[in-house]
This record gives sequence, C-alpha cells and structure tokens, in this order.
Amino acid sequence: MSRRRPTPTAGRALLAALAVLLALPVAAQERFITVASTTSTEQSGLFGHILPLFTRKSGIAVRVVALGTGQALDVGRRGDADVVFVHDAAAEERFVAEGYGVARLEVMYNDFVIVGPAGDPARARGGDVVEALRRIAAAEAPFASRGDRSGTHAAELRLWRAAGIAPGGRWYRETGSGMGPTLNAASGMNAYALTDRGTWLSFCNRGELAVLVEGDRRLFNRYGVILVSPKRHPHVKAAEGQAFIDWLVSAEGQTAIAGYTIGGEPLFFPDARQ
Repeated sequence: MSRRRPTPTAGRALLAALAVLLALPVAAQERFITVASTTSTEQSGLFGHILPLFTRKSGIAVRVVALGTGQALDVGRRGDADVVFVHDAAAEERFVAEGYGVARLEVMYNDFVIVGPAGDPARARGGDVVEALRRIAAAEAPFASRGDRSGTHAAELRLWRAAGIAPGGRWYRETGSGMGPTLNAASGMNAYALTDRGTWLSFCNRGELAVLVEGDRRLFNRYGVILVSPKRHPHVKAAEGQAFIDWLVSAEGQTAIAGYTIGGEPLFFPDARQ
C-alpha cells in the first residue's frame, strides 16, 4: 500500500503549527522582571516567601540579582534591572535625583544589631552602639566587616564615624562579601560584626556568637523600592516593574511581609506610606 505524501499546503500548515507551539514557552518566559536587591532580602528568606505570592497573583516572575546596595544601584544605573530594592536611603535618593530611578517608596524596616562572642571580651554589650564600637576598637577585638558598599556596610561606616574611629589593622577584617558569608567569617573568627536582624534570625552557623548590642535608634534599618527610569533606559519593563512595586506597598504585599517569621519572630515590619 502506498503512503500519501503531505501536500505543500498541509506541510506549511504543520510547520506553522509547530512554530506556534515552540513559541509558547518563549512568550511565557518573557513575563518576568529583574530586581537588583540587597543580599539581606534574599539571604533572610524573605524573597522565598513573598515572590511566589506575587507571581501567582500577577503571572510575573521575579529574577533576583542579590548584591550589596551600592552594587545593586550600579546595576540599576546600567539599566540591567527593572527595579531596585535596597536599604540605604541617602544613596537611594541620589539614585532618583540623578535620574536613574522614578521614585523611592518605603516598603519595610527592621534594625541592625551587633553580634559577637557571648563572653564579650571587649565589654561591648548594651544599648549604645557608638560606645560599643569604641570599646571594640580599644580592645582591638576581631571585627568582621562586609566591606562591600552594601547598605549594611554604609551603616557600619556611619557608626564608626560617629564613634570618631577609622577602623583598620589586623583586628578589622573586610570580607568583601554578603551578610551570610560575613557572619560565617565572624563565627569562624569568634569576632564582632554588624548585621541586619533579619539575616541574623535566619542564620544557623552562629557558633558562640550572640546579639550584644541592640535597641539604639541609630540602628534603625529602612528598605525602599525604586522603578528604574524607562526614560533613561527605554528597555526597562516599566509596567511589570510598577506592578511589583504596587503589590509590595499594597495591603496584600504588606501582609505578606509581616507574615514572614522565624520561630514566631518577624524579620521585617511593613512600613509602606500610601
């Protein structure tokens, strides 16, 4: 029995149908945004909690580039992200003033703490962070710094300046890395370190480290979100990026942030001002 060969018309129709089927996954993949964000939102586990909620509601996936705040803002300046989500208000305001971002919106806050050896050889324990840093420096007790232009690093440097100290020497170790690796280094060296509370609560390799300094108003840590300017970078996915920002500051997004806890303790506190 002879087999009928497909006609040219049928062949073209088959190829067209295959082309449509092959294009479907690509179209689906295009529904995403890139968010350049501080490492604390990633390493604390917050993004793992809230991003699936946003994606289920919007159909927009979020690809995170987790860096120190300074580096995340640089990514935004180059137009390699649609949104930046960071925690250095002064740097964020410069980013907007220079025309790289549309507007800064506040999203949430937590605080910084100083952790260190539970035995506290520098006698830094208490509620005065400036005095604590002076005692650490005077004792030349090991101190692990991120040293990476992150929001945490910027806050640390402001606090050293307030203490009248330019840290340096063998006791002061810059890791040049994120909060998690820096805490690992501090644990390994039994050193002091400044960390955001969210990353600390999710950090497991604590060794002998404990929270020693907390509660000082100078340790307040606020997070902001900014849409990268589509005027500066026309390829920015402005509609999708704004949808993410709108969700973050909405009642639903704020509830999702508040709902992320470890051991019943919240890591971040919603603070959107609408």
